[in-house]
Amino acid sequence: MEVLSALATGFSVAFTPLNLFLVLLGCFTGTLIGSLPGIGPINGVAILLPLAYSIGLPPESALILLAGVYYGAEYGGRISSILLNVPGDAGAIMTTLDGYPMSKRGEGGRALAISAVSSFAGSMGALILMVAMAPLLSDLAIKFGPAEYVMLMVFAFTCLATMVGSRPIKTLVGTLIGLLLATVGIDSGTGVLRFTLGIPNFFDGVDFLVVVIGVFAISEVLVLLEQWVNNDLKVTPVGKSFVTFADLVKVRWVVLRSTVVGFFIGVLPGTGASIASAVAYGAEKRIAEGDGEQFGKGDVRGLAAPEAANNASAAGAMVPMLTLGIPGSGTTAILLGALLMFNITPGPLLFEQKPEIAWGLIASMFLGNIALLVMNLPLIGVFVRLLSIKQSYLIPVIVMLTFVGIYSIHGDSFDLFFMVLLGLFGFILRKLHFSLAPVILGLVLGEVLEENLRRALSMSGGDWSVLFQGGMTITLAAASVVALFAPLLMKRIKAKSKRTAMAPEVDD
Repeated sequence: MEVLSALATGFSVAFTPLNLFLVLLGCFTGTLIGSLPGIGPINGVAILLPLAYSIGLPPESALILLAGVYYGAEYGGRISSILLNVPGDAGAIMTTLDGYPMSKRGEGGRALAISAVSSFAGSMGALILMVAMAPLLSDLAIKFGPAEYVMLMVFAFTCLATMVGSRPIKTLVGTLIGLLLATVGIDSGTGVLRFTLGIPNFFDGVDFLVVVIGVFAISEVLVLLEQWVNNDLKVTPVGKSFVTFADLVKVRWVVLRSTVVGFFIGVLPGTGASIASAVAYGAEKRIAEGDGEQFGKGDVRGLAAPEAANNASAAGAMVPMLTLGIPGSGTTAILLGALLMFNITPGPLLFEQKPEIAWGLIASMFLGNIALLVMNLPLIGVFVRLLSIKQSYLIPVIVMLTFVGIYSIHGDSFDLFFMVLLGLFGFILRKLHFSLAPVILGLVLGEVLEENLRRALSMSGGDWSVLFQGGMTITLAAASVVALFAPLLMKRIKAKSKRTAMAPEVDD
């Protein structure tokens, strides 16, 4: 009852005319920002933070606006991912695997509708979990040390093996390429330059957004150009823009499982939507083993899983920020900075001393997710009209968006040349039938893996057994083994049962 009373206080704050307007403004702006390749939620929130502070908004109103941009951008990242195969940010990478194939076969509207509903369900489910379990989850986040993070990354990598189905070796090679890119730059522990080729631009490492836009967007442009040269360009058919009851029935348990997975991974500081969506996608493909061959070819379950997970992780990342003062992701780190700008210290006492801020933010997220669904479902028909544009006109638009988006990050022309080079590399990988998602996820997870492995070994004096001490690390290690070998075991069992079933017919 105490929680419900506090939540009611939060809704009284969120329903004020100013805050209600800011919720809608943040969601709409975030959707636009998320749909633009290369910008993403972290840059969107960073851009609007000085504006929110300078116009003199109250702390709770400023935070409500910035949070609206945050989950609005997570929501909007699906648009370019599904329609153009260009992920708006790291959390939308997995969406391309099944969303873009659906779009190519004329089901772009259906894909956007399923994505919208899955995102809404994932966010609302995560918010309910946040309200019910925030104190317990803050204790879990504290107990998650470097060794636990290492084993979580190992588990995420084992889940990657399911993403390409019949080509696990190519998945492994793609992941290794991503891990190699993650090692470029100055070693944080020793200060040694690694694989920089003497180029100063690489001293700070390879910029994630440059890699994503290069590997996905530029390679997609090259594919379209190849089709143009071969006179194979054609307008993609525009399908109906609605989600059917059969679709909802098919994905209901997928969304529920992915929401739980995404939320709990989002609670862990430093993980984020990219890891949550990868783990959820891999888990669902394993659950669908035998019926999972359609994953990566336009399966609605493969679209719903990452969409529910990445939006749930956005809500989960709020838990450690509000209860412990520890940002759960890069975007919540900026939100934490916003709190500190207003001389508000996040932590366990925030809910008691400043309930209008903590509970007002949570209540606004409920309203914001409803607003996103109401705003975006009618707009699906508008978004999907992008597919009716002749691709000979669409190519220059994609190129312009990618070049402007990348140049706006650092204002350095080197990034543009490197992006084009990565695009050529991505195009070659696509021609060799490699999946591009493992490359990007290897880059994202590699940095987290190396940093936490270094910390774990430093704390243990170089003793590797620290990775297998404690209940959580052993559980994650066991889950990794199961995730790696369960599909092989299931295949053998199915093959054996098939032979047994056919045996009487052979005898006859």
